[in-house]
Amino acid sequence: MPEYCFFKKGNHITALERRDIAGASDLTEKGFEKQFEELNAPDVERALARFADMRKEEQTTTHSFVTGAVFASLLVGVVTVFSWFIIE
Repeated sequence: MPEYCFFKKGNHITALERRDIAGASDLTEKGFEKQFEELNAPDVERALARFADMRKEEQTTTHSFVTGAVFASLLVGVVTVFSWFIIE
């Protein structure tokens, strides 16, 4: 199974086999940025689908972490204010 690397320019993402040095150089010259992720897949379509799934999961995890932290800090603030009114 070939190993693919990914290049991104704006919203456009393309996948190339890792051994395609000429294609990678051409994309870099056109302004594409090489992404960190590399993975094995049977073909380009499946590689792009897996890459999209990885990115979606990463965004979901980040969103959950951020919203959880914000919710927890708001909850602590509300409890603190509420307890301050009770003590006074």
